[in-house]
Amino acid sequence: MATRTILLTGFPGFIGARLIPRLLDADPQAEIVALVEPRMVARAEAMAADIGRGARLRIVPGDITRPRLGLDEATYRALAADTVAVHHLAAVYDLAVPLPIAESVNVEGTQNVVDFCRDCARLERHNYVSTAYVAGLRRGRVAESDLAAGQAFKNHYESTKFAAEVLVRASMDDVPTTIYRPAIVVGDSRTGETQKFDGPYFLLRTIAAAVRRGLPPAQPGHMRAPFNVVPVDFVIDAIVTGAGDAAFAGETLHLVDPEPISAADLYGLLCREYAGVSPRLRLPWSLVDASLRVAWMRRLLGGTPRESLEYLHHEVRYDASRATALLGRHGVRCPPTAAYVGPMVRFFREHEDDPAYAPAR
Repeated sequence: MATRTILLTGFPGFIGARLIPRLLDADPQAEIVALVEPRMVARAEAMAADIGRGARLRIVPGDITRPRLGLDEATYRALAADTVAVHHLAAVYDLAVPLPIAESVNVEGTQNVVDFCRDCARLERHNYVSTAYVAGLRRGRVAESDLAAGQAFKNHYESTKFAAEVLVRASMDDVPTTIYRPAIVVGDSRTGETQKFDGPYFLLRTIAAAVRRGLPPAQPGHMRAPFNVVPVDFVIDAIVTGAGDAAFAGETLHLVDPEPISAADLYGLLCREYAGVSPRLRLPWSLVDASLRVAWMRRLLGGTPRESLEYLHHEVRYDASRATALLGRHGVRCPPTAAYVGPMVRFFREHEDDPAYAPAR
């Protein structure tokens, strides 16, 4: 029997590490080759041992930013011959990433993965993880079929993920592809487990910093915009479901909360869960924005980067009609935010002083 290989990039990242065992369980005949940059190989091998699938999970050093994925010709050809599915998760997610790094990983890396997909004669699907934020600074409703609308972007992360999705879309006539666009991913909806306290966790860090100083938590600006967060288990369920159903081929899906709450409502939930109080003071956004430009003020506010708070005031709604319809056939739905704020905050409380969960600087 011919080998059924799934190539996965982005391991040992948070989503990739949780996705691997689910993919292996869903396809008992498959093995996964995790393409890992050389500096991360030791960590990846340790995590692979924890996953415990033995020879069904192989760590192969490589580099998506290089042609032929940084592999020697024999390895590349053998991998292309055996690969039936690709899961491309690798990207630079830092909102403050310099443009050359973002272009190298997010754009050139994606082109190299697409080129590999074209070389796979047995390819059944390219599962590409994009982001809802390819919409950039667009406001109002954004459809799953939308991409280029002349939009500007808040940062190089958004602009390069947009450029990468343009490349993936251009390949879809000859490469069977599903594009997944998650919103901001937080911990598991049941356990709260996460890998890093970044993104919305900066709100928790700000609340915790106020509590430690005996101050009431203050809301940073009006925060009227919808704030779309999704738990990691929903994202994993969606990708595994989509990868196993031929009806998902050719689709672009917003993996978002179809009924998002406002950023203010989320902040209120976090305050009540962590501190037992609702925020009673609202700081002018202009003051918060100016403060976060000063390093010592960022430290005072729990290390919150200015780039992350821009998302609290961006009034956009990501339509998820197609994702809701397709995933609903399999009983996969995004839980409401209020249902998992408790586990999210409990996990944060248990680990907030652990440097292993500190966001990258």
